[in-house]
Amino acid sequence: MGYESLAKLHLWTILPALIIGLVIHLNQKGTSPHKVLGRAYMGLMFFTATVSLFMGARVGPTLFNHFGFIHIFSLIVLYEIPMAYAAARRGDIARHRSYMVGLYFGGLLLAAALTLMPGRTIHVFFFG
Repeated sequence: MGYESLAKLHLWTILPALIIGLVIHLNQKGTSPHKVLGRAYMGLMFFTATVSLFMGARVGPTLFNHFGFIHIFSLIVLYEIPMAYAAARRGDIARHRSYMVGLYFGGLLLAAALTLMPGRTIHVFFFG
């Protein structure tokens, strides 16, 4: 699969995660819908972080001529999702909440802001 196809797949998993994450944050926690949406959100985020690791950096310095600074977000997401899930299963809701808020604001909103910078593929998708 080529870079452009991976970028589109990445985008099409990020957009529903963005919406689902917002719905989760705005609604009551601990309910059945929260748990179902949470699993979908975690799955989308895990999948999109994995996809992004196959996308070589096109802006800035790289490691092994592939990984850029933005890939750090992917690694954090891949670490925090199982940690957040485990915290919820243990009943450590404060830690679960901390991970999930961090994932939403850091893994989605901050990373999205960085990918919308000129020269990045996602910027080109939206602004030509």
